Amino acid sequence: MAVTATTPAARPTTLTSTTGAVAVTAALVVLVAALAVVDITQGTASVGASEVWKALTGRADPADASVVVASRLPRMTAGLLVGIALGMAGAALQAVSRNVLAAPDTLAVNAGSYLSLGLLTVTGTSIPLLASSGVAFVGGLAAAATVLGLSGLGTGTVRLVLAGSALTLGLTSVTEGLLLLYPEQTNGLYQWNQGSISQNGFDGVVQMVPLVLVALAGILLLARRVDALALGDDAARGLGVPVRGTRITTVVLAALLSAAAVTLAGPIGFVGLCAPALVRPLARRFRGLLRTRVAIPVAGLVGAALVLGSDVVLRTLVKADTAVSVPTGVVTSLVGALFLVTMAMRTRDTTGVSAPDRLRIPSRTVFLATTGVLVVALVGLVVAGVLLGDSKLLMGDVVNWASGQAGRTVSFVLDTRVPRVLAALLAGSALALSGTLVQAVTRNPLAEPGVLGVSGGAALGAVLLVTTTPVASSWGVAGAAFAGAAAASVVVFGLAARGGFQQNRLVLVGIGVAAGSTALISLLIVLTDPFNATKALTWLSGSTYGRTLPDAVPVAAALVLGIVVAVLRRTELDLVSLDDDTPALLGLRLPPARLGFLVVAVLLSATAVAAAGTIGFVGLVAPHAARALVGRRHVRVVPVAILLGGALVVAADLIGRTVIAPAQLGAGLMTAVIGTPYFLYLLVRSRR
Repeated sequence: MAVTATTPAARPTTLTSTTGAVAVTAALVVLVAALAVVDITQGTASVGASEVWKALTGRADPADASVVVASRLPRMTAGLLVGIALGMAGAALQAVSRNVLAAPDTLAVNAGSYLSLGLLTVTGTSIPLLASSGVAFVGGLAAAATVLGLSGLGTGTVRLVLAGSALTLGLTSVTEGLLLLYPEQTNGLYQWNQGSISQNGFDGVVQMVPLVLVALAGILLLARRVDALALGDDAARGLGVPVRGTRITTVVLAALLSAAAVTLAGPIGFVGLCAPALVRPLARRFRGLLRTRVAIPVAGLVGAALVLGSDVVLRTLVKADTAVSVPTGVVTSLVGALFLVTMAMRTRDTTGVSAPDRLRIPSRTVFLATTGVLVVALVGLVVAGVLLGDSKLLMGDVVNWASGQAGRTVSFVLDTRVPRVLAALLAGSALALSGTLVQAVTRNPLAEPGVLGVSGGAALGAVLLVTTTPVASSWGVAGAAFAGAAAASVVVFGLAARGGFQQNRLVLVGIGVAAGSTALISLLIVLTDPFNATKALTWLSGSTYGRTLPDAVPVAAALVLGIVVAVLRRTELDLVSLDDDTPALLGLRLPPARLGFLVVAVLLSATAVAAAGTIGFVGLVAPHAARALVGRRHVRVVPVAILLGGALVVAADLIGRTVIAPAQLGAGLMTAVIGTPYFLYLLVRSRR
């Protein structure tokens, strides 16, 4: 009787769940179809809905039919295919990692594919589109494997996002270096990296469809095993599921889906992150969507709706002639940035992301010896930076230049080289001090201006001025950078303060703001003229090229102010970095102290970006290394961090100017190559 009584009760729930899943799927199909129809009617040519219908029925003018068949239908079909591939890839990655922030973007799959295709382009190798997809697949898979290996599976959302963001920055920096070194070979690669579904015919779509179908079939065959993983590794093993093999195979298939999408349209940002997230609320109501074999295709439909919807919105809000040059990926990246910030505000993951520093107090002798060695090293690097480059000088030349007795050639070289070395020195020192202040206030060892989006905001403000006012003064660029950094910091620190500057919330909000800033910068670069675009790209790479002595004045003033504040308020800085209770017991008002230090940190970061462009990881590496050398007391950390930051950027600028002279690489690219492994090392150390 018990069985008889419960079975009818369970049956309506099952039917409702199945019916609801079918209804949701049908509604998504209708939505995607409607967006596809609207997308076909949009474009630069005056071909409206009636002309499109005539073209589809074979009754249109040959010119109108050519527009529809050769351009609009391929564009719509590419958007449909790319959205489906990325949505399914994101859903598969989140399922096997049990991490709601796993996606082709956060696992650096797109960055790995971008670098591999960039290397292929630089070599001048011409291969079919299908082979290019294989190259992108290898690069994306290698990047995903690296991130998953460093972050672990199911060990927290923040660790995965941090590892993926750091690796993305490093790989992208290498690719941007290739763009600057080989501008002719890589022409158009930057625009391609922003993600555009525009196509010239159906050839690309036809070649990518089999890859997507093969990957989808493989994932559906593994669906039962993936469902078992949701019960936990031990339970899955008890059911006879090969846990490791299932995960590896699913990641490979997801990378194949991402590679197909990247090859066809370039990296379309954050679709793989947002699509599964939009399915999850529906799955809580309609349990049928919890099954992998249902959730994966539904996530694909949501992904298609996101891509086509972004393209439709873009072409609705922007003039047709302008919309052609704006990649669809910029719009999806902006949506993804907002989504990431929203996820950060909702996350309850409070897992620490880095091992705490050991409490130790080195002797005064150790501090003095460390400071002395760093001073000597910094002086040596500055001298080398002045003497070395595409033309080598002697100290006598510098002495003659300083006294006004140098020849024309020597004067020209030093007039351009000395400001560059000075800008690198001051920018590195300012970023190091900014990172020290931010880490102390937030008590987060992974906080730094770049990771928290402050540098991204500064870069956005400066690029906005550079691309609209090419003759802007150094103080104007510094002011624009400060305005952008201030706006970004208000968002990041304002939202993070609601949770007491929790590590996870602060870092995730910062990464979201940084992603949004990057998307807007890409939009500005794509829309501006080629001359300003090249100038902005060079500036964003952290290059000191073309700097003059007036350019260094704002960052010098900010650095002096920051040092004075840090020295005079060193005790408060120590107290703020401890906890919330100790400062209150000693009569220190914590909110005003935090705000004051953060304002100084933002000013330092903004002026550094204005002086030397975007330079990452200096604000992370320098304070960490300083604490490791001289302990946690800021009266010692501050001078050592400043010396380390200045030495790091001067060395990076020197290497970038000399290793491949007369060609040059920006200091920001070099620090990213150095800082990325160190950042990943910190994550590995904390995992232990």
